[in-house]
Amino acid sequence: MRGLSGAFLSCFKISRRCHCRRSYGVLTGQQYSSSGSKQYDGRLYPSHIPTSSVQKAVLALCSGVAALRNPYRHDMVAVLGETTGHQALISLRHRMRNDPEGYTILIERPRIRLSTLDLTRMSALPDGTLGREYLRFLEENRVTPDSRADVKFVDDEELAYVMQRYREVHDLLHTLLNMPTNMLGEVVVKLFEAAQTGLPMCVLGATLGPLRLSVSQSSTVAGSVSGTMGPAQWQSCQMRSEHLL
Repeated sequence: MRGLSGAFLSCFKISRRCHCRRSYGVLTGQQYSSSGSKQYDGRLYPSHIPTSSVQKAVLALCSGVAALRNPYRHDMVAVLGETTGHQALISLRHRMRNDPEGYTILIERPRIRLSTLDLTRMSALPDGTLGREYLRFLEENRVTPDSRADVKFVDDEELAYVMQRYREVHDLLHTLLNMPTNMLGEVVVKLFEAAQTGLPMCVLGATLGPLRLSVSQSSTVAGSVSGTMGPAQWQSCQMRSEHLL
């Protein structure tokens, strides 16, 4: 987590807010009190869609099949992540609560959006800094953090924020790993995310993603992983490495 601090996080134009647990607009950034809060017709946050266990299982199956057929269906990948990631999200939240910076993030709920980034300041940062390289990644790949879908199927308001945070950090991992947005780049990032988060969707992508690569690309992935980590290091990566949420 601390690796994302410093020059880049100082570019966030985020006002410090008092946080009322379970009464915070996760996806709107709007604070409201428990007594005077808006009613969301049984929903826990504005974009929430309540679903039963059976409905989640059906959504997971259908979205998984769709994502396997077309890995660029980001909407299906998002649904798969939300409907299968409950236990992993609990573990991620636990790690964040036990880290000083992670705890602050859970309290303040910063969002990575164009409206919260000081693009002018980021463009003036030296080459090689995270802020400058992240902005270059966005420009060169013609992507925007605003394209990340809102969480819908996570039945816990705080866990919904953790999932949203994971999505918004995704492009930062591309930047840190110097990976493009093609299939090779996505597989490498998913390998890293699988070790970091334990989300089943990431594990599935890291396991089956290489099947869509050419022989030379698969060799590149295998060489990158084996060249930086042995089996023991890879197994302990999730628990011992610095967390980047």
